[in-house]
Amino acid sequence: MKDIAIRVENLKKVYKLYNAPIDRVKEAFSITKRKYGSEKYVLKDISFDVKRGEVVGIVGTNGAGKSTLLKIVTGVVTPTAGQIQMNGKVAALLELGTGFNPEFTGIKNIFLNGTMMGFTHEEMEKKLQSIIDFADIGDFINQPVKIYSSGMFARLAFSVAINVDPDILIVDEALSVGDMRFQMKCMKKMKDMMDNGVTVLFVSHDINAIRRLCTKCVWLKDGQVQLYDETNKVCDQYADYLKVNDQDNNTVIQETVIEEKKTEDDGIKKFVEGNRERVGEIAGIRLLNAQGDEIDEIKFI
Repeated sequence: MKDIAIRVENLKKVYKLYNAPIDRVKEAFSITKRKYGSEKYVLKDISFDVKRGEVVGIVGTNGAGKSTLLKIVTGVVTPTAGQIQMNGKVAALLELGTGFNPEFTGIKNIFLNGTMMGFTHEEMEKKLQSIIDFADIGDFINQPVKIYSSGMFARLAFSVAINVDPDILIVDEALSVGDMRFQMKCMKKMKDMMDNGVTVLFVSHDINAIRRLCTKCVWLKDGQVQLYDETNKVCDQYADYLKVNDQDNNTVIQETVIEEKKTEDDGIKKFVEGNRERVGEIAGIRLLNAQGDEIDEIKFI
């Protein structure tokens, strides 16, 4: 475990679903142990390791179990079965405003979050200015957070999470709320943390962000690990899966294309129509003039 920052072993999460609230009471007091509800497996035998200093992305469609996994990893939700081992100080940014008191000012919430992470008031005072500077919300830092916009929440929450010098940083889609300038600022800060050996677990629907930031990637599908490998390999297979599966009605998209035939003209590829489940790829682009000759520059008049 010396080189492992996060170890997830045989993790399961099951929720009981009931048609009516009274059914839960009936089941609890049933002498015959009759079951009134059904079981919904959100996570099924999840296992993987994250080494120290690795940046691991988690991708998957809505309902795949990504957020539930992060909540279990951070201790917000209790697993039904399995084990989680965390080696190091953890800072988590899950849902906006988590751990914030809406009646407190931004300043008071900074100290509140610091206390929840195990820091003393004196330690947080040393970190206070760097948190305020990064959040960059002006005089709103002295106002109750209940009047903050979602973007201000994101700024303050992320600023607190990254300025407490964590060993492990866990982020769940929170960066999608802020403006582009703030997102770029967060990405740069996360890059700096990664360069300093901080382990990061990052959930996002933004595949480009996953490719840009992560060294490895976990693809969750229906509560199970579909693939855990190098980032580009996982993202490519996940992107192909999305292209051939219509997420609105779970039907496979039938794409025409795909038998390839060579021609005599410079290797231009022609395709004949088929009806096969295949993802198309642009092999190349050429510019032609009105006579059909290839050109490499265009003059605008």
